[in-house]
Amino acid sequence: MKMSGPNGDPEVPAVEGIIEDEDDFNEEEYAAINSMLDQINSCLDDLEERNDALNGKLHELLESNRQARQEFRAQLNEKKVEEQKQPPSEG
Repeated sequence: MKMSGPNGDPEVPAVEGIIEDEDDFNEEEYAAINSMLDQINSCLDDLEERNDALNGKLHELLESNRQARQEFRAQLNEKKVEEQKQPPSEG
């Protein structure tokens, strides 16, 4: 008489269905995986360098923009001061 398992499934002998922990990879497959990981690492390093370069350029652009705005404001303020010094023209 066969007994069923805890979930009502038929009992499976202990030897069947067990996956052994032996590594099925050979050295060539490990070398290929290692090579792929090296390529991925190299790509990530390249992306990081490009990101750092872009961040540096963005910082320079923002600083340049800030300086240009300050100069523009200063010019506007000078014009306002000059306009206030000149008496209104009578016509």
